[in-house]
Amino acid sequence: MDRQADDKRVFFTNEEWDRLARHLIGNSTRYRENIIIPRMMGPVKIKTKEEKMVEAAFESCAFKTVMSCVLGYGLGAAIGLFSASVNPSVPVGDTKQPSAREVLRDMKGTMVSYAKNFALVGAVFSAVECTIESYRGKSDWRNGTYAGGVTGGIIGLRAGIKAGIFGAAGFAAFSTLIDYYMHS
Repeated sequence: MDRQADDKRVFFTNEEWDRLARHLIGNSTRYRENIIIPRMMGPVKIKTKEEKMVEAAFESCAFKTVMSCVLGYGLGAAIGLFSASVNPSVPVGDTKQPSAREVLRDMKGTMVSYAKNFALVGAVFSAVECTIESYRGKSDWRNGTYAGGVTGGIIGLRAGIKAGIFGAAGFAAFSTLIDYYMHS
């Protein structure tokens, strides 16, 4: 065939291309802003913008860090209360029984001390783990192990280099065991 005959052949008009594209792709305004989440069982759910924004906020590193800090504070307070009730540090003399006020003041101090420590550990661990997960782009057991090592090292460094190394190794091993237990 000659080239001039090929140039004059038109398979589809512009309107036919548009109809074909709409048929294959569908309505472009309906699904452009929403993501379809496939379900194994049941109907497909389309997320709204608000649902996606709330999900993104809950998955952010800042939210995870704050929640770990708050929950660590609560857990530390509970453990501090238990610890203070089992082993009070109020001096008990032979002649004087400690007053209720002294016992409650001791319990409060123990609770606050434990709560602060647990909140600090929870916040540091969560922030480091989320940062590592974001950097690596994976969510697996290594993130917790690395975060445990960094957190244990930071906390242990307050007592020296040797304590930092042992803290890093111990916290990394503990994080790995907890992660293994939680995912098995």
